[in-house]
Amino acid sequence: MNRSRLIVLITIGILIALFFYFGLADHLTLDSLKSNRARLEEFYGEHRVAMVSVFMALYILQTALSLPGATILSLAAGAIFGALTGTVYAVTAATIGASLAFLVTRYVFKDAVRARFGQRLEKINRELGREGLHYLLFLRLVPVFPFFLINLGAGLTNMSLRTFFFGTMIGIIPGGFIYCNAGASLASIETASDIASPGTLASLALLGLLALVPVAYRKFRKRREN
Repeated sequence: MNRSRLIVLITIGILIALFFYFGLADHLTLDSLKSNRARLEEFYGEHRVAMVSVFMALYILQTALSLPGATILSLAAGAIFGALTGTVYAVTAATIGASLAFLVTRYVFKDAVRARFGQRLEKINRELGREGLHYLLFLRLVPVFPFFLINLGAGLTNMSLRTFFFGTMIGIIPGGFIYCNAGASLASIETASDIASPGTLASLALLGLLALVPVAYRKFRKRREN
């Protein structure tokens, strides 16, 4: 590993260590958000640009470093900015942060992974080259795949940044709105599990499966032609 990649890894390690050392994770809780909501709304009313800037910077950093707290930040977006505006801010910040994680993973690890598993990855990369957007939409919509693992895994493939960026942005809008809308009614939430009902999760899973319909159709048509 060359010097610049090592510096990137050390910098990331220091930022993650500082996050836990200063106990920032303790503030990214539902109880903390509820107790501080009034102060956050008051600050937003007096310093709108500063509040939006700080919120988005924090969300981008949290996502880029794969730190805990995304759910609370999405709830906070809805609680402070409202369901629709909060969704715009949360989705935009999450997409930028995910793209940074994608790029860092590609820069630091891709060559090593390619050298070791190059032949095994060829088929995957060919498939992603053809249908990468549909697969990414499926992964983003179905709420069983960890967000940060998708960011890191995609960075090790040949998926283009453009496909990753727009696939992520589109794919997380439904889930983002669900959490931001819940945040707008923060008082009624007791635990994070209260937010997404089984029906809601099933609807997201169905949307994810619909994203794969074009892939299945093209494969079926190709098989019939052959």
